[in-house]
Amino acid sequence: MQKGVATVAQLSGFDEIIDARTPAEFAEDHIPGAVNLPVLDNEQRIVVGTMYKQQSAFEARRLGGALVAENIARHLQTYLKDKPKSWRPLIYCWRGGQRSGSFATWLRMVGWDAHQLQGGYKSFRHHVIDDIARIAPALHWQVVCGPTGSAKTRILEALARSGAQTLDLEDLAAHKGSVLGALPDRPQPTQKRFETTLCTRLQALDPARPVYVEAESRKIGVVFVPEPLILAMRRSACIAIDATRDARLSFLVRDYGYLGDDVALLQSNIARLADLQSRETIARWHELAAQRDLSTLFGELIDLHYDPLYRRSQNGNYAGFATAPRLSCDDLSDAGIQDLARRILST
Repeated sequence: MQKGVATVAQLSGFDEIIDARTPAEFAEDHIPGAVNLPVLDNEQRIVVGTMYKQQSAFEARRLGGALVAENIARHLQTYLKDKPKSWRPLIYCWRGGQRSGSFATWLRMVGWDAHQLQGGYKSFRHHVIDDIARIAPALHWQVVCGPTGSAKTRILEALARSGAQTLDLEDLAAHKGSVLGALPDRPQPTQKRFETTLCTRLQALDPARPVYVEAESRKIGVVFVPEPLILAMRRSACIAIDATRDARLSFLVRDYGYLGDDVALLQSNIARLADLQSRETIARWHELAAQRDLSTLFGELIDLHYDPLYRRSQNGNYAGFATAPRLSCDDLSDAGIQDLARRILST
């Protein structure tokens, strides 16, 4: 291995990980725990890249060199000013090229034992994809199934409180999965960010113990569950929550109550079902949303949209669904959900 160069396998051996890419690249995804100290900001990178293509490589490198030096100097005078001589950082950029190389060189000239990540973020990205493909099929999944409103996510939370291993994909995706599942206070991550956080979660799971996960479709909002994971889930044993319609409706009104705060957004989401429902039905649902009559609206969504969709999907997608133990329930209050978790653990 070249002196001053490290691999993804050595990430834990450094005091700090520095992402030298632009803030936009960092926001899309980054190595967990990394701090963003860009050597070029978003606009500067575009200017240098355009000059490289349209004028000359030399002129682009001259401008880029001046900007990189200026930005590194600012980092040395601010974020890095109090780092001790023993501090040992790892720096990466997109492919382990000039951005991280120049930063690492400057830090080594100062006297720190700075290393550059071989292959940059691109090598880390390959590591994430490979680890998901390696870990997901090796885990002992227990898939919690049930139609919309069965409190599956809350059941996972109750299982976790009871000491069970869980994987909450909807929490990682910041979305409840259904057409009305967008969260009011959390934007969804990018696909790459979703996969990075998923990989970190998978790495922490004990393969000797079962892992409870909610039955999901391939797509949760705008992100996709990686193929190795969704295939492993669909081959696994299932547990079916058989809650009454009244219990589910009561739960939905509580759990999705915030939808009544933004009628325009709720109506916009309803409009996405126009290809699946008649114009009369969509118009009626829009009116119910305007009246904030969530109970009637959710009841019709259960009967006309969610339950028919569930019947079509679960039997076809999850091999263990037909033979899954079924847990009847007429109470999805907090106490009822905790009781379901207890029954699942004793199944």
